[in-house]
Amino acid sequence: MNRKLDITTCTQDCSDVCSLLVAGGASPVIRGNPDHPFTNGFVCSRIKGIFARLGSKERVLAPRLRVGSGWKEISWNRAMELCAERLATALEHNPASVLHIQGHGAKGVLQEVTGHVFAQLGARSTCGSFCDDTGIEASIRDFGALDHNRVEDLAGAGVIVNWGRDLYRGSVHLAAIVRKARKNGAKVISICPGGKEYFEYSDEVIRVLPGRDRFLACGVIRQLAERGRISSEVLAKTAGWEAFYGCLGARSVPELADLAGVSKDDVDRLAEVYSGSDSVSTLIGWGVQRYPRGGETVRCINALTWLSGNVGRPGAGVWYNISSMRNFNLSMFAPFTPEPFALPVIGRSIAEARDPKVGFVWVSRGNVVNQAPDSKAVAGALQEAGFTVVVDAFMTDTARSADLVLPCTLMLEQEDVVGSFMHDWVGYARKVVEPPEGVRSDYEIMRDLVRRLDPKVDLPEPDDIFEQALDSPWLDIDFKGLREKGFAQAQRGDIAFEGGKSCHEDGRFHLVEEVHFDEGEGDATYPLRLLTLIRRSATHSQIPAEKQTEPPRVWISPESPGIAGIDLEKR
Repeated sequence: MNRKLDITTCTQDCSDVCSLLVAGGASPVIRGNPDHPFTNGFVCSRIKGIFARLGSKERVLAPRLRVGSGWKEISWNRAMELCAERLATALEHNPASVLHIQGHGAKGVLQEVTGHVFAQLGARSTCGSFCDDTGIEASIRDFGALDHNRVEDLAGAGVIVNWGRDLYRGSVHLAAIVRKARKNGAKVISICPGGKEYFEYSDEVIRVLPGRDRFLACGVIRQLAERGRISSEVLAKTAGWEAFYGCLGARSVPELADLAGVSKDDVDRLAEVYSGSDSVSTLIGWGVQRYPRGGETVRCINALTWLSGNVGRPGAGVWYNISSMRNFNLSMFAPFTPEPFALPVIGRSIAEARDPKVGFVWVSRGNVVNQAPDSKAVAGALQEAGFTVVVDAFMTDTARSADLVLPCTLMLEQEDVVGSFMHDWVGYARKVVEPPEGVRSDYEIMRDLVRRLDPKVDLPEPDDIFEQALDSPWLDIDFKGLREKGFAQAQRGDIAFEGGKSCHEDGRFHLVEEVHFDEGEGDATYPLRLLTLIRRSATHSQIPAEKQTEPPRVWISPESPGIAGIDLEKR
């Protein structure tokens, strides 16, 4: 007998935002929706383990209060009484002594409610990210907006230059589009520090030194300029050319190639590609901007695509990402007003805060201790803050640093609407599995909390939030329609910056003002850089407890000069 499969949407922190067919029960089923144009009937290995995560014996099923060096399970009523009491005390002292830290462990419009509540209370939040914000800011400064061509347009490219995007561990659907482009005749050139995984998706690989990509991009731009391959029409649509090219004049093409760790032939090859007759699409990975001068690197790669005329037309563009919330109307949510803390230095920011000191911390949708630099400092800061509440389904590194842990629902156990930071389909996340007894959704937790506060804060009903979010100029569907169909496409153009016109007021592309030629090596005492790559089997730190082996395995290139003095036999 055929089982009924419900249409829902993945809410993990992944760009694909797959439409899913799901059936719960003793023999659960989950697979990609073949009727969704982007999901196309298949999903990644991470989503296939979701039911094991939902039913994990490690899951927290009741609020836990720290008592001495251990934990005590308490009732929800007592837990929320404590939250309201400690929050009220901090608010009375100074609303800015309250800090809300929010990650992206669960995507969706309703997940923004927690921030909405704390913003109304006058609390602080954070700015920046551990992932892509540097590149986002760089792209906005260049183009005036964060945008890219419809992702399916990649299939029509003549050449795809993959500048550090991990297709092996990352988006399975982007990888499928790149494979389709190759079948259509496109050549793929990957630029990366190394890794055999890139060869599977490449016709050519150019190995660049980590963090030196901007020198390669600048070398190609200088080569194009010297050969007269940058048109006057493009330069007329570009702001800051003289200052930018003046910076490049400080180094010859061979010197720039040497700084990047590539050959002069590599620069010549890329110059030939970007100035050739084929349309060139450029993928920028989320790793290139995590090095020193990372924003400058993204801007230099963007500059190469623009100056070579490979933006604003079919088959030619630059893909970094887009905002997953850009197609929704989020005007109902209150903004944070106090000065935020920088997330990459959150431990130090909390510990050094004065006037006021941090007296109450609420962490949701993230494992900040695991993901932030200097984890010990972050854990210590959370432990030393007046009262720290962590909303999570597991005793993560962050949860173990809390005073109170509130167990929450997970994907498939709650309703929401969600967007993508790669494509313009929005999806309905249907609740298809009943959560275990004793856990609550973030919305239910907030609803209980605000009922205990005085003065009251605004908290719309979920259906009202969904209706308003979908009341957007980009969407032609209401909540009832989305719930019935399961997904809808936003009405946006196929080509970003069409005709070579940016979104700046002057319509021009704005070049980076200065190129720095320091190599960004950091402290010579620490010659190795640890890269924590995307996992194929789990999203971020959502790794099953039984697979969290210690110590972790580390790989190092035998070509790295940093291995001097390391006994490789003891590995």
